[in-house]
This record gives sequence, structure tokens and C-alpha cells, in this order.
Amino acid sequence: MATAKELAGNTVDNTVVGPSILISGRLTGDEDLTVRGRVEGELTLSRTLIVEPSGVVKANVAVKNAIVSGVVVGNINATESVELTHEGRMVGDIRAPRVIIVDGASFRGRVDMGDVEPGRLPAERPAVNRPQAATRPT
Repeated sequence: MATAKELAGNTVDNTVVGPSILISGRLTGDEDLTVRGRVEGELTLSRTLIVEPSGVVKANVAVKNAIVSGVVVGNINATESVELTHEGRMVGDIRAPRVIIVDGASFRGRVDMGDVEPGRLPAERPAVNRPQAATRPT
């Protein structure tokens, strides 16, 4: 998966919502979007959403990939992957086949990574050996 810096370096198909910009409503597009400001409403992209540390997205999001280093309040539905970096904060549900939540990220919600493959049973949990309670001498 490409990092935010690699994607941000590609300025040909990358739109940036600057730190002083607020977009409210329905936003759709066929290119990468970097959010440094605020987006509220509904967001649908056929490519990658990058929420930088200064960015705030209060929207239900449908994208190919999402990299969250800022704040997202709403659900993310991604066809490929969602990554919450150590600076990322999210409240909402994630639905994607690949989810990365880095140590230090803040997340409250549910994760759905799809169904179990047909013919494959979920792995059984191994038995946990618990230490016996210590007995006290009488």
C-alpha cells in the first residue's frame, strides 16, 4: 500500500482541501483527495482519501483506499484498505478487506473485513493454560 507521502507527491491526480477550507455537502470524484481542512456530509471517491493531521472529515465515506492521520467521524467503506496512522482518530465503522490500525491510533467503532471464505471454517481458539491459584500455608 502506498504511503500518504508517496500519494501526496503525485500532484497530477491529487486534489487538496486546504486548512482554511470547509466543504459541506456531497463530494464525489475520480482522483485522490487530501484533506487538510474540513469536509462534512458525504464523500465518494474512486481512488484514495488522505486525511492529514490537520484534516477533519465528518462524513460517510466510500473510497478505494483511506489513510487517516487526522479525524474522521462517520463510517468508511473501502474497496481495498483503510489505515489509521498513529496520529489518526476515528469514530465510526470500517468496512474494508484490509484494515491497518497502527499503535497510537484512536478508534471507536466496528470493523468488518468481509465474510469467511467459502469452505473454510473459522479457526478454533487454542486452549489457554491459566496458572493455578496459589495455596496458602495453614
